[in-house]
Amino acid sequence: MGKNIGTLDRVLRVIVGLVLISLVFIGPQTPWGWIGLVPLATALIGFCPAYRLIGLNTCGLRK
Repeated sequence: MGKNIGTLDRVLRVIVGLVLISLVFIGPQTPWGWIGLVPLATALIGFCPAYRLIGLNTCGLRK
């Protein structure tokens, strides 16, 4: 399982994940905000199973 998420993609996933998780505590306070764990986890791991399925790789060129 290699990495398929690039740096910019990882940063955006962390931001989106944190914003969604913050909705659990601030704002509408619904449990749907916990869905933010998915982009946060994939950003920390560096691998996205959905990208593998569609053949996408934002990691860049390998040497």
